[in-house]
Amino acid sequence: MTMNRRHMALAGAALALSPLAALPTQAQGSDAAAVAAAVEALTKAMLAGDRAGLMAVTHERLSYGHSAGRIENRQQFIDPLANKTSIFRSMNVSDQTIDVVGDDAIVRHVLRGESESNGRVNPVNIGILQVWKKQPDGWKLLARQAFTRPN
Repeated sequence: MTMNRRHMALAGAALALSPLAALPTQAQGSDAAAVAAAVEALTKAMLAGDRAGLMAVTHERLSYGHSAGRIENRQQFIDPLANKTSIFRSMNVSDQTIDVVGDDAIVRHVLRGESESNGRVNPVNIGILQVWKKQPDGWKLLARQAFTRPN
C-alpha cells in the first residue's frame, strides 16, 4: 500500500487518541477478570452443592437451559444441587471466552466432566453460553444455555 498524507494524518490521529482508546479496554479487562472469577465461583458452588454460593452468583430472574431442552428458574436450578439429588462429580471448563458489553457479559465455554442423578453417573460434554449481568454486589448469572457437542 502506498502511504500518502491522508494516511499519515489518519495514523497520527489514531496514535494521538490511543491513550483514550485504551481506557475502555482496561475497564473491560477488569470486568472480564471479575466475570471470570464469577464463572469460577459458580463452578465451585455447583461442585460443592453450596446453596449460599449458588444464590450469591445467580440473578433472581435466572433462566437456566439444559442441553436436553429443560428450562429452569433460579430455585429449580439450585435445589437439586443443594439437596444433592443431582451432583457434579467433576467439572472441567475450557475454551472460555468473555465479551463484556456495558453491564452485560457473554461467556462461552466447553464443560466436560461427570454428573450423577438417581445413582446414575453420566458423562458431560456440552457447550455453554452464559449471560452475566453486572449488579451493585457483583456479576450475576442471568441466563445459561447448554448444547450437546460431538464426542
